[in-house]
Amino acid sequence: MTSGPGGLRSAKWFAGQNVPGFVHRSAMRASGFSRMAFEGKPIVGICNSWSEVVNCNMHFRGMADSVRRGVLAAGGFPLEFPTISLGEQLMKPTTMLFRNLMAMDVEESIRAYPFDAVVLLGGCDKTVPAQLMGAASADVPAIVLTGGPAAPAVFNGKQLGVGTDLWEYIDDVRAGRMSMADYELLEAAAGPSRGHCPEMGTASTMATIVEGLGMTLPGTAAVPAMDSRRLHVAEECGARAVGLALEGLRPSHILTPEAFDNAITLMLAVGGSTNAIVHLLAIAGRAGVPLTLDRFHELSARTPLLVNVRPAGEHLVEQVFHAGGIPAVMKAAEALLHTDALTVTGKTVADNLPTAAATDTDVIASPAAPFQPPNGLAVLRGNLAPDGAVIKCSAATPALLVHRGPAVVFENMRDMMARYDDPDLPVTADSVLVLRSAGPRGAPGMPEWGQLPIPSKLLKQGVTDMVRISDARMSGTAYGTCVLHVSPESAVGGPLGLVRDGDVITLDAHNGTLDVLVSDSELDARRATIPVVKARPTRGYAAMYVDRVLQAHQGCDFDFLTGRSAHPEDEPDAIFDGWVGGW
Repeated sequence: MTSGPGGLRSAKWFAGQNVPGFVHRSAMRASGFSRMAFEGKPIVGICNSWSEVVNCNMHFRGMADSVRRGVLAAGGFPLEFPTISLGEQLMKPTTMLFRNLMAMDVEESIRAYPFDAVVLLGGCDKTVPAQLMGAASADVPAIVLTGGPAAPAVFNGKQLGVGTDLWEYIDDVRAGRMSMADYELLEAAAGPSRGHCPEMGTASTMATIVEGLGMTLPGTAAVPAMDSRRLHVAEECGARAVGLALEGLRPSHILTPEAFDNAITLMLAVGGSTNAIVHLLAIAGRAGVPLTLDRFHELSARTPLLVNVRPAGEHLVEQVFHAGGIPAVMKAAEALLHTDALTVTGKTVADNLPTAAATDTDVIASPAAPFQPPNGLAVLRGNLAPDGAVIKCSAATPALLVHRGPAVVFENMRDMMARYDDPDLPVTADSVLVLRSAGPRGAPGMPEWGQLPIPSKLLKQGVTDMVRISDARMSGTAYGTCVLHVSPESAVGGPLGLVRDGDVITLDAHNGTLDVLVSDSELDARRATIPVVKARPTRGYAAMYVDRVLQAHQGCDFDFLTGRSAHPEDEPDAIFDGWVGGW
């Protein structure tokens, strides 16, 4: 049995005939493992984000068992370890506040323990990027295994996603078009199985991106959570982790600029979540790849929408699976990809592509006949967003992508919740709703508040969309003409904090501009009246977060975590050999 350059990393723990080797082997034997089970074999860590408070990840115990079978079958030795788990629905104030904490947990666990490779088992929105960030920094061979989309809900004979359809029904209730009795029936039907959101929300987008980056086996992203083939994939990922350990194939070999181009292209082709932009920027920062918002804009200009999935289309991710999965999407987008990029299979993207295109063109289109033309995502700049903002054009109202209207400003989420349904709110369909103090530091944590609700008096008039601007994020399941991630955020002095009710705001998504029609001198005068010191958490993780988090256009990572740590091969032997001395 061979291994990559430098041999097995775990040998530093277990191979020495000295006090450290004795203690490490003894610890394993105290856990019930004989030397025959682990000595001289690749040790594969199963990084499990299972939790009973995260419904997306509730089936991970069974998946971990399948990974374990694959590791053993390939001649490795599996060791499962837990990390914190981040669940969108129950975790407050927002999972994004804790993404970096989970990334630290994953990174330090990988580095501190004797793993030759790791399988990253994640599903819910922030778990996958957090694991990738940690793995990129630790740079131990790694492969990602996502949890798969949940079974679709069925209500009144219609298949539903988790969020996309819910937002419509919420508006129906607020407008008086749906009774509370029917709404309660919807609640009972909305979550029929474990697994992440079955539309192209953030979780499905991140699973797609993982395939685009080359960090998982082809075809894993879209396999439904409750399909037995999800367990087959888990076994294959476990077996491949052993191969990665022996070959020494690390994330740094795979997470190249070309890989990030491929991931962005796929994100655009499937109409993916804008949340993925922040996560990709953070992962790239860990990998040492100089990715910027401008690259998203450049790739959007050439990439059409090839997948007909909500919220940008009509189907769910399960239909994508049956149409050939993400490999079929990559085949359709082949001309736009760096097909010579390396993947965790040890082969290139070109080697992994299917030979034929998808046959169900109602789900996966050809580039010659896409569902929407390029420019499904726009990066905006102007005096409201000097460092950039984003808008998902593919899920917006086309007529609103160029718009001019007066601002209706909400100082924070509490202010918005108190006033947006006030019948006296001075708002019309042409107004531009503005929410501030919702960014990385201001909220804190940059919650998914960017899909500001349409005031009920407008809903009752038949208004279904309007321009909304914030320094927040938006659920990947959501839709509408929402300008997001305005940077710098208002809490650090960004121009969004200077907007007043009635100021005219202009949006031109086609030309990438976002401006408030107020002179520079007037903005400067307003800035001078805003207090410099803002309230902030005073203790614990939240205090560290607001002090060290980067802005949205930089991925919202901590400033002290960008880049890789020292490579595992450079770990000093003194840590192991100099502890008590050799025998």
